[in-house]
Amino acid sequence: MTYGRELPASRLPEERLQDYHEIPAAFPEEKTRNQAARCMDCGVPFCHAGCPLGNVIPEFNDAVYRADWQEAFQLLSGTNPFPEFTGRICPAPCEAACVLGINQQPVAIEHIEKSIAEIAFDRGYIRPKAPAFRSGRKVAVIGSGPAGLAAAAELNRYGHSVTLFERNDKVGGLLRYGIPDFKLEKWVLERRLALMEAEGIRFRTGVEAGVDISVGALRRDFDAVLLTGGSTVYRDLPVPGRQGGGIHPAMAFLEQNNRRVAGEPIPPESVILATGKHVVVIGGGDTGADCVGTSNRHRAASVTQLELLAKPPAECSADSWPNWPLILRTSSSHEEGCAREWAVRTESFELNASGDVCAIHLSEVIWGPVQGENRFDFTRKVGSERRIPCDLVLLAMGFMHPRHEGLLQDLGVVLDERGNVKTTGFATSIPGVFAAGDMRRGQSLVVWAIAEGRDAAREINQFFQSEMN
Repeated sequence: MTYGRELPASRLPEERLQDYHEIPAAFPEEKTRNQAARCMDCGVPFCHAGCPLGNVIPEFNDAVYRADWQEAFQLLSGTNPFPEFTGRICPAPCEAACVLGINQQPVAIEHIEKSIAEIAFDRGYIRPKAPAFRSGRKVAVIGSGPAGLAAAAELNRYGHSVTLFERNDKVGGLLRYGIPDFKLEKWVLERRLALMEAEGIRFRTGVEAGVDISVGALRRDFDAVLLTGGSTVYRDLPVPGRQGGGIHPAMAFLEQNNRRVAGEPIPPESVILATGKHVVVIGGGDTGADCVGTSNRHRAASVTQLELLAKPPAECSADSWPNWPLILRTSSSHEEGCAREWAVRTESFELNASGDVCAIHLSEVIWGPVQGENRFDFTRKVGSERRIPCDLVLLAMGFMHPRHEGLLQDLGVVLDERGNVKTTGFATSIPGVFAAGDMRRGQSLVVWAIAEGRDAAREINQFFQSEMN
C-alpha cells in the first residue's frame, strides 16, 4: 500500500549496445528493501507453487525488509543453490503467481533474489563448505549445464564423490555457451564454479562420455551415472532453399559469440557475423530474442523476428492467475531495435548465384479451432505471400530432444514418445543410471533444470541408502 513496483533502470540502448555487460543499472539497497516490503506474507502464498524450486519467498522477503541479509540468504539457499543465476535469467513464474499480482504489479521477487545473492557474496556469507564426511560412493554427472551443476552440488553435500564430465573445454553448458553475456556475465558463473571445486567437486572438461570415456568405464568406475546432457537437437526448417549458405541454428550463432566475447579464437571458415547484414530470426522465444540482442551488438543493418503463432494480448486476463499468462513480452533486446511479425509461415529461402540466402518467402496464417477437436491450427491466408530480403537467417524454433547417437545408444536407455530419456522418477531403464533436466523432461527453463538436478540427486542418494539396507 506504501510502495509501487520499482526495478533497477536499464542502461540506455546506445550505451549497452557498445558492450556485452549486463543491462540493469545499480539499485540502492534501501529501494530493494522497499520492494520486499510490498510482500503481503499471504496466508496461502501461491508464489511457492509458481517457483519450481519451492523457494520460501515471503520469508526471505521479510528478512530483506528487516535488513537481515544473512537470514534471507539462509532461507533462499535452502532451496536454491544458484540464486545468482536465477535472479538474472529466470522468467519469474513466481511473480506470475504472486497474490498481489491479481490487482497490482507483483512483488519484484527476481530482483530481490539476485540482491540477496550478491550481498551474500559481498559480505562473505557464501563460502566453500566441503562435506564433513565422504560416503565412499562415486557419481558421474554427464553434462555441466544447470541440471548437472545443481545435481553435483547436492550430491557433494550428501558426501558422495562427484565427477562432472563436460565435452566442451569449459564448464557451464547453456549458462556459458547459450545465454549471452548481456544477460549473464561469465564471471558470475566462474565465481560459482570456483566454490564448487573448493568443495571437492571434480570437473573433467574436453571429455565426451561414450567417446573419450566409454560406457563400460563409466559403469565400472562409478556407483551411479546421472545424464544431464540437455536437449540439443534443434528444430530445423525443411523448406526449399534450406541448404543455402547463411542459414544457421541459433545456438551455433550464440555459442560462437559467447566464445568471441570470452576471447576464444574462432576458426575463420566458421565465423557467423551479423555485421552489416539484414538478419531474420525465425522463432519468437527467448533464444530468438537473444539472437536479436546479439545481432544488434554486431551492428546488423536490420533485424526482423518472425513468429508462427498469433500476436498475444498486451495484458493478461483476470482468470489467468496464478498460471503463467500468455501475453506479449518485450525483452531488452527488442527495445534495442527489432521488427517483429506474428502469424507468418516461412515458405522457402531464396538463394543467390553463389548459393547463399538473399531473401525469405513468407505467407500469413490464420489461427482457429479445429472442428471436432480440442486444439487450434492454422490455415494459410490466400494472397498473403511476400518476400523479405535477408543475408543471414537464424533458426530459433526450439529443441526436439537429446542426441541419441553415441552415449544414449551405447547405454541402451529407453526413450519416450518425444525422444527424451524415459524415466521412472529419475531412474532410467538401466539400473544405476539416472537422467534429469531437459534430457529427461524436454526443453524447459533453467530454474526447472536446477530443480530437476536437485531432485535427481536426492533420488540417487536414496538409491544408495536402499542398497545398504
